Amino acid sequence: MPAAERRMREDLAAAYRLVALYGMDDSIYTHISARVPGTEDQFLINPFGMLFRDITASSLVKIDLDGRLVEPSDHDVNPAGFTIHSAVHAARHDAVCVLHTHTVAGVAVSSLAGGLQPCNQWALQFHRRVTYHAFEGIALDHEERERLVADLGPTSRALILRNHGLVTLGRSVAEAFVLMHNLERACRVQVAIQGTGQAVNPVPEAVCELTARQYESGDTNRLAAVPTDPYAREWRALLQRLEPPTRASFRD
Repeated sequence: MPAAERRMREDLAAAYRLVALYGMDDSIYTHISARVPGTEDQFLINPFGMLFRDITASSLVKIDLDGRLVEPSDHDVNPAGFTIHSAVHAARHDAVCVLHTHTVAGVAVSSLAGGLQPCNQWALQFHRRVTYHAFEGIALDHEERERLVADLGPTSRALILRNHGLVTLGRSVAEAFVLMHNLERACRVQVAIQGTGQAVNPVPEAVCELTARQYESGDTNRLAAVPTDPYAREWRALLQRLEPPTRASFRD
């Protein structure tokens, strides 16, 4: 196996386990897919029926854009899941990784007429940069893919599926996961705020746009070891959550 594919498998398996660790999984449903390095039409995705916490680099299934196995596997894939993922991967070549969740907070915000509101710092990362796709039932109809791609647009890295859930796409597994982590927290905060029944402190439009641009430029992570990937430093730290804790005392 090429080293680049092995690294992609390890990152993707880690993303599945981190989604479970942070409580963003939904039993055996929802999905994270990644393009196989060096290809345009081969993808890695979870084996349908396996809990996210148990996914390993070697258990990931390699498929093509039509959901057909590229290599022999004892597992199959969720057809509804790949309807969404294949559409995004085919249309957006910058979508190396596509992550989809059904969290309580995410589905709640997706079900609100106003959608995601600019009411907290995490939400401002997506200010005027999140797009929406109307609910059309369980995503089994391949004809829906064209409409989903049109709603996603050419540049958005976050898509809210109305009455359904959240999608993020990244140029790396790290980017897709960190975007989802932040989008999920934005939704949780919004739901908590709305639950108070109190008025929301408004953020001026200029500040909303400034904050979104700061996130885009990487200003929130100037010291990342890999300058082209502002998510690298955070990703390395997140991977440590999947390892046994250090034995060193805080007093050391």
